[in-house]
Amino acid sequence: MGRGSYTAADWMKLRNSRNLAGAKNETEIFIRKECDPRFDPKFIQAREARDSEDHPESLPIIIGLDVTGSMGYLAAQVAQESLNETMMKLYSTNAVKDPALMFAAYGDYQDEAPLQVTQFESDIRIAEQLLELWLENCGSGQVALSGLWHFAANHTQLDNYEKRGKKGFLFTIGDVATCRNLGDSGKKFYERVFGESVDKSEEDILEEAQKKFEVFHLFLDDSLRRADRIVDLLPGHTMVIRPSEIAAIPEILISVMQMTLGMNIRDVLAQWDELKQPIVKQAIQYLPIRDIGGIIF
Repeated sequence: MGRGSYTAADWMKLRNSRNLAGAKNETEIFIRKECDPRFDPKFIQAREARDSEDHPESLPIIIGLDVTGSMGYLAAQVAQESLNETMMKLYSTNAVKDPALMFAAYGDYQDEAPLQVTQFESDIRIAEQLLELWLENCGSGQVALSGLWHFAANHTQLDNYEKRGKKGFLFTIGDVATCRNLGDSGKKFYERVFGESVDKSEEDILEEAQKKFEVFHLFLDDSLRRADRIVDLLPGHTMVIRPSEIAAIPEILISVMQMTLGMNIRDVLAQWDELKQPIVKQAIQYLPIRDIGGIIF
């Protein structure tokens, strides 16, 4: 997967055909009433991000969206605006050379479909597959973050990692701060969702994912408090913004990638609109930033 290139023209065609601009809420955007088997981990041996003639140095990027009951607005924002802006700005900033994007929808451990994963793609199929995900809109506060980490670690085949020994990026975005080890319930979760026996702690699963990916979590919280459990699991890899600031998600994700790849923090901030610079700066303040540009938070 990952052939072709993402274009604004293809996006506008899809946007108009699905009336995304006119959709008033997530139920008018995401119309599926059940999980598409194409995106069910139980039926997926591996997702591949391979090099191609179009993209000789593919870089896998996973964006996981919390789709529990309180988070429908996030998926709607990503579908209507953020995805297109992210792709356009990835190319315009040359943040990464050959992005291959995969979306994941993660819900509650008890959901019928607690995890859905698209293919790694580099063209309009990114958006087409995103729109085919099911928003189950349930949730009890026990989100299936570690399920996505397990998938990333054990069910991806990546030329970037296998050929070049480099990591991709895995971002999760949501408003649930806790991420719990569930004991026997966790074992049943992996048997049900993956058809596999997994007897590992979330810390161990995360460590496996971090061999292939730089893993980050963007926590949405009105008070901008630090999400303690996620911070404990992902020290230096957790960002916090207000839900009202989600329009800045493209800039935040791209900034994190640029900084991880060594870009000067001053230059990272300077490339964004003045209204979004403070949001980006606030979000990345917990990251282990080297003082390359003379800016100290």
